[in-house]
Amino acid sequence: MHDSFAFIIHPIDPKRDVSRKFPTLGKLPAWLIDYLSLFFPPVYISEIKGIRSVYDGRTAQGWFVACPLTPKRMMSLPPGVVYKKIIQTGKLAEKLGARILGLGAFTSVVGDGGITIAKHLQIPVTTGDSYTIAQAIHAIRRAAIIMDVPLNDSTIAIVGATGAIGAVCAEMLASEVKSLLLIGRRMDKLNEVANRAANQAQVTVTDDINQLIDAHFIITVTSAVDAIIEPQHLRRGAIVCDVARPRDVSRQVAEQRPDVLVIEGGMVKVPGAVDFGFNFGFPPKMAYACMAETMALALDQRYESYTLGKDISLSQVTTIDKIAARHGFTLGGFRSFERAVSEEEIAYVKACNQSDESLPIKPLHIYTN
Repeated sequence: MHDSFAFIIHPIDPKRDVSRKFPTLGKLPAWLIDYLSLFFPPVYISEIKGIRSVYDGRTAQGWFVACPLTPKRMMSLPPGVVYKKIIQTGKLAEKLGARILGLGAFTSVVGDGGITIAKHLQIPVTTGDSYTIAQAIHAIRRAAIIMDVPLNDSTIAIVGATGAIGAVCAEMLASEVKSLLLIGRRMDKLNEVANRAANQAQVTVTDDINQLIDAHFIITVTSAVDAIIEPQHLRRGAIVCDVARPRDVSRQVAEQRPDVLVIEGGMVKVPGAVDFGFNFGFPPKMAYACMAETMALALDQRYESYTLGKDISLSQVTTIDKIAARHGFTLGGFRSFERAVSEEEIAYVKACNQSDESLPIKPLHIYTN
């Protein structure tokens, strides 16, 4: 039996994503695509070829399969209806010959984080969240070095700190930073996360997004359908790692705040001459960390439901990080809003970080709430 996997994707930006596979359908208004998405069957997208381990030369074959539901549909339909659609998509993966299934974007967030889906399939299921955490941490550490902003002298905010990814990010970074700012909606859960980190850093918990202005670094990972971080929320020279899909950081930040570095969390370079057979908006050989977790498990022949549910342990994160590194997966370059971050942008943010706070930001913008 050969090593194989499948990964479920789904339309996040209905018009853009649907037109990548079905140009005519993509011309429909977004509300109509949204409505019709319930009636579409699961879609075979492409075969993934050329993944090769640097450790033992093993190869793995994979497939992208799509659950047609949009985030808005997933959040508004009864969970049972959504599960059924995702399970149908999983059954398509089984038919193709996949031995493990990765859940992408909202398919890993819905309901109980993949547990129910796994029960209804013959193959193991993973959300990819463990490796997503590992890569978000790597990205923040690398950004700190590039930007010359020492973590041990900084405040790092975790937006969505009550979720599985946010909670473990807080736990992992607590010993490396001066202070932690945990932002979320459920204060009881925030306090639980704070207690785990309290003996390593100063910790503040809040449900007020405006407090982000105090943070040098931000990891944001909510399951909000719309952007929640706007230009006025960020301090000069802030470094934001946006792990959420759909994005938590609004496009206005890119347009109005050249002094801020926003990076997409978890872009990973895949080993081998990989061909995804489909353009999901990344450069060649690059994949999301959640996709890479599924691929790394297949290369390692660990056909088990690796990351499931709403709790993730530190050891799961460190183990998958080691497995992926062994097979040659590495942190990709920085990307922001669908494009590579240029050296000039990095230099500009760095200058803003190191200059007098009172200097104007050029190009000069007026930020309004």
